[in-house]
Amino acid sequence: MRNLTNNAKSAGVAFAIVSAFCFGGSGPFAKPLITAGFTPLQVAWLRLAGGALLMLPFVFRHAPAVRRVPKLLAGYGLFAIAGVQVCYFAAIATVPVGVALLIEFLGPVLVLGWIRFVRRQPVARSAAIGVVIAVVGLACVVELWAGLSFDPIGLLLALGAAGCQATYFLLSDSGPEVNPFALAGFGLLLGAAVVTLLAQPWQLDWTLLVGQVELAGQQWPALVAVAWIVVLSTVLAYLTGIVAVRKLSPQVAGAVAFLEPVVATVLAWLLLAEELGPMQLLGGALILAGAYVAQRAAPERTQASELAGV
Repeated sequence: MRNLTNNAKSAGVAFAIVSAFCFGGSGPFAKPLITAGFTPLQVAWLRLAGGALLMLPFVFRHAPAVRRVPKLLAGYGLFAIAGVQVCYFAAIATVPVGVALLIEFLGPVLVLGWIRFVRRQPVARSAAIGVVIAVVGLACVVELWAGLSFDPIGLLLALGAAGCQATYFLLSDSGPEVNPFALAGFGLLLGAAVVTLLAQPWQLDWTLLVGQVELAGQQWPALVAVAWIVVLSTVLAYLTGIVAVRKLSPQVAGAVAFLEPVVATVLAWLLLAEELGPMQLLGGALILAGAYVAQRAAPERTQASELAGV
């Protein structure tokens, strides 16, 4: 029994690491598309529509899931997928990728608040300490004392992404009887439908797709960036993320997911020449440390429930 539990945890951590790496590449590969002329909403639509198209066979295969858990699938599509992408891509249009993602990673702190005040489950005192550390880190990232050195609308959008990210962790843990392919497939389909109404892709300049984007100082086909954000940063990222949360818990999976802003910041530096100042780096470290401390203080699922998710 113990070996089975340990194997499940090891597999969960592996899935979480893959998911964090895939998600971390979305911003660095999406921003060149925005710079090339796509709007943030159009990039979000390309990502979600491409992912939904790849997952369409699984949507048909798992169609009965819609009748069993329609609210779960609707919430996942609207918030965990569409909400995160729209808010995040809109944020990186005006603030650096690393800053937007660091703010988004206040999401695990919001997960903790949900567990404490909505589910009414006890939370250790160290959780409050983690929240305070994360908030101080956020103030450092945006240099609050300097009157917000970044675009305030972009910062608000990044905070919106944090709220939607919290729903991603919570909803990925819900309805374990729903196949991960069904949850990701229906979520992407609904998310793409919602963003279609907002992005109005029929007005998209399709010639941009056969154009070039700049990555690491070199010109690359725009379709390379599109393929990355669709296949790796969407389909593979969501599938591995759902499995990771179910094998671990929203709190533990959130801890491993802190690799995502590290990956994003390194890729943004290598591919986009985006660098953060000393204060932003300090603030980012505080946000990650605070969020880690906070979510580790949350109650973990019992051994029995861990086995049920295997």
